[in-house]
Amino acid sequence: MNTWNFSSLDEEALKRLCERPRMNTADITGIVQSIIDQVRERGDEAVLELTEKFDGMRPDPLLWRIRDPEQIPVDTDVRQAFQKAYENLYQFHKAQLPQSIEVQTMPGIICRRESRAIEAVGLYIPGGTAPLPSTVLMLGIPASLAGCSYKVLATPPDKSGRPPVEVELAAALTGITHIYLAGGAQAVAAMAYGTGSVRKVDKIFGPGNQFVTTAKMILQNSDALVSMDLPAGPSEVMVVADHSADPDFIATDLLSQAEHGPDSQVVLVTVGPFDAAGVTEALKQHLADLPRADIARKALEHSFIVTTDNKDQAVDMINRYAPEHLILNLENARDMIPAIRHAGSVFIGPWTPESVGDYASGTNHTLPTYGYARMYSGVSVDSFLKYITFQELDREGLAAIAPAVTKIAEVEHLEAHKRAVTVRLHNKK
Repeated sequence: MNTWNFSSLDEEALKRLCERPRMNTADITGIVQSIIDQVRERGDEAVLELTEKFDGMRPDPLLWRIRDPEQIPVDTDVRQAFQKAYENLYQFHKAQLPQSIEVQTMPGIICRRESRAIEAVGLYIPGGTAPLPSTVLMLGIPASLAGCSYKVLATPPDKSGRPPVEVELAAALTGITHIYLAGGAQAVAAMAYGTGSVRKVDKIFGPGNQFVTTAKMILQNSDALVSMDLPAGPSEVMVVADHSADPDFIATDLLSQAEHGPDSQVVLVTVGPFDAAGVTEALKQHLADLPRADIARKALEHSFIVTTDNKDQAVDMINRYAPEHLILNLENARDMIPAIRHAGSVFIGPWTPESVGDYASGTNHTLPTYGYARMYSGVSVDSFLKYITFQELDREGLAAIAPAVTKIAEVEHLEAHKRAVTVRLHNKK
């Protein structure tokens, strides 16, 4: 990992340092568009052909009905772990359910806002070398709490042509009833347009590779009339540490994101005097026997360290970079919280590894990456809701607001807007 000193970097250098490794989707856009077109035209048959091409099998059935949790063959300790994660996530997300608001803005004028669930949602769960059953909980729980009436989960089949049992268990816990056994851009297209097996959805959630992300972006701007959760790039973490931090804690926190993929990025920001050699040695020791060490090493090649003189400089670096995950492993870490403006999720103190948020503390791990924490939030119950406003006026209320409304209508040269008010006030009924 290259090391930079914050004080020695000018604005342009800091800007370049905070830029993520570029995701070039131009080379695959044509491939993804072809996949989308095939699925739109031929539905399930195209999905089966593409699944056979990319995953080596034609799942039968394509739409898997989820069994009751007790019927799914997993070890007891696995079942208990997912149950505990479910309980914590359910508690935190249930507290997010919104209340309706009603305001009398003037006598005779009542304005109200109420939430409504997005009716049909598609939840995408990647497969590959590291299936993510935890993501099923992260998406399924808020979708169920929000009241989405149709929820379908899509994930690639395992080698037996079935969903991984841990994915099925997590889905069963959240009340999802069916799994569409397909991955990649073809699964996203199937949910966006609908097929014989799955209903068209209104919004698609979940992480994925560049093919999945590109498909979501194309479909969101197409006649599919579907939206997506948030822009997703490679996983990332920023660890802010001072002299009090244990090198092993720092090293394992960095590696926990580096092992996600070779395109992941991890950043260490040090505050004041710091033993960087201790962290370097801890990284070497843990990499020696890490199962995904080769992947982690590739991620470390485009990761870096920034040394700062004080917490003000560290906060500046945090807000410039806008990390997906931010770990504050330093003395009096809570003191830094008010100054943090841009981060997906924050982990406070030495006993809060990012891993707990990935799995079971209660917060959601579907977070904005690539600097999008500057303008996007992570997934929550709100992600599965939309809001409708209502207003109700009596005659006195309309009379009171009429001068403002008619004058603005005149300014905008919209005569019918004005008349919609004046004809009512002139009515003698």
